[in-house]
Amino acid sequence: METIINCENITHYYGERLIYENLNFEVKKGKILGLLGKNGTGKTTIINILNGYLKPRSGICRMFGEDMENLSPQTKSRIGLLLEGHIQHSYFNVRQIEKYYSRFFPNWKKEAYYELLKKLKVGPTQRISTMSCGQRSQVALGLLFAQDPELLILDDFSMGLDPGYRRLFVEYLKEYAGAENKTIFLTSHIIQDMEMLIDDCIILDYGRILLHESTDYIMDHFRRFRFKSNHDKEIPGNKDLWNTERIGNHWETYSFESMEHVESILESMGLNPQDITEEKLSLEDSFIGLTGKY
Repeated sequence: METIINCENITHYYGERLIYENLNFEVKKGKILGLLGKNGTGKTTIINILNGYLKPRSGICRMFGEDMENLSPQTKSRIGLLLEGHIQHSYFNVRQIEKYYSRFFPNWKKEAYYELLKKLKVGPTQRISTMSCGQRSQVALGLLFAQDPELLILDDFSMGLDPGYRRLFVEYLKEYAGAENKTIFLTSHIIQDMEMLIDDCIILDYGRILLHESTDYIMDHFRRFRFKSNHDKEIPGNKDLWNTERIGNHWETYSFESMEHVESILESMGLNPQDITEEKLSLEDSFIGLTGKY
């Protein structure tokens, strides 16, 4: 399977603060990959590095085999990019902005743009500046579809959208990617949306990748275990358990392992678990279990 995005040994700092050290990942053709992480872990930063807007301390990113600092106009035309804020040139109206963007993309398909905008019930002369945040986001998405890019990069695409617009955005993206075999690399703070959309998931911790797995694998194998224990002291870390802590009168821990294995680990740590239960999780709960609440 062709590699569309490849990042090798990316190390980046803001001043003295480390953002990543030797960050490595790739995105294969036809995949929808979601980048998850708490605020400040560098989700937008890696998108800026990918597009050549930021230069890392070391390492290299490539898209379609070209490095980030020397993307040709031909390669740029294969990429649809949506940064935080959704849309620029808000002084244009619906028809004007379509004509403006069409000049930059050789495979422009204006039908895709106008088909989506029919759902918004806005006229062709309505100015972008008079639209709601949700309507603007759909204009931005329509412009991306009209570009017919092979790769879509979407940074916090659901920012400021109400549930209806978010659902419309996700449904159009999923249908578009599946029908056209497109590759999508995206971030969002609304993890429920990601669960409906993404094939693979990268979870960033501060300075590193915490996990890179398929969404199905995380949903099928990662569990929360709750139990009672009289143990009230700090416990050592364990490579098979995530974020073990006491909450009120019970304990909880997270793991990809079976209940039997988790129970044996807890016993070896001196917790002597009682009334242990296993819970299947949403992607959002899995994210919290992997990264911690704070």
